[in-house]
Amino acid sequence: MADQPVPAPEIPVAAARALAPGFPTRGVPIFSGFNRLGLWTLYMKEVRRFFKVQTQTIWAPAMTTLLYLMIFTVAMGRDGREVLGVSFASFIAPGLIVMGMVNNAFANTSFNFLAGKIQGTIVDYLMPPLSNAELILGLIGAAVTRAVLVGLAITAAMLLWPGVHLSVAHPWAVLWFGLMGSVMLAVIGLITSVWAEKFDHAAMITNFVITPLTMLSGTFYVISNLAPAFQAVSRVNPFFYVISGFRFGFLGQSDIGDTNMAVLNGAIYVGVLNVVLVGALYGLLKSGWKLKS
Repeated sequence: MADQPVPAPEIPVAAARALAPGFPTRGVPIFSGFNRLGLWTLYMKEVRRFFKVQTQTIWAPAMTTLLYLMIFTVAMGRDGREVLGVSFASFIAPGLIVMGMVNNAFANTSFNFLAGKIQGTIVDYLMPPLSNAELILGLIGAAVTRAVLVGLAITAAMLLWPGVHLSVAHPWAVLWFGLMGSVMLAVIGLITSVWAEKFDHAAMITNFVITPLTMLSGTFYVISNLAPAFQAVSRVNPFFYVISGFRFGFLGQSDIGDTNMAVLNGAIYVGVLNVVLVGALYGLLKSGWKLKS
């Protein structure tokens, strides 16, 4: 009939693309280089996620670590006991600070992919136009940010405790071992979240791997008090170098040594281990193991 609408003529696909030159060709990626905007967006998303519950993610670890300090100084730091020439409280304080940092870096990343797989939101990480390297940088960067904030909160809390005297003797050691330790646990946490299929799996790694390695790494003692066999085992533990190197940064002495050159070997060991772990994580993400299958 005459009053019926006339259908619009179909426009060929090639002509439509010519009329709208601002739109990319279908199937051609928009981001051909480094996606700075996507990386920053992912980083801020992760930071805001843990910052919304900062009482649990930042201040609670500071309170828990302060309780460790109180208990151990009351139990073992009486009668002016000194270790490495300083009070027992000043000796264990740096180790507790970095232990809180690395544990929270692990907690932050071990939640990412695991929660996505369980809740069905894993596409939020896999669908955006981010390369595997950008995905790793964003997630690890957020975890290290949380670790640094926790470290600052713990330090502020410990300065209120009598008997703790913290002064930075070697800033490079504080920065290197604090950051490399946080990166190491963040990468291990991401690998755990890729492998785990339920929260019990992540808790198993925390309870049977991370906690024993941190507790038996010289946080509360010097390894010279151990038998030679256990000293050799401690020197293989990467957490030992993180804690002792971080302590060296504050006290100027540690189980590793009392000079920059003596501690440098431990710094190289932790750095090389991080490169290996990041390479393994990149390979897992590229293969899509337990993420895309």
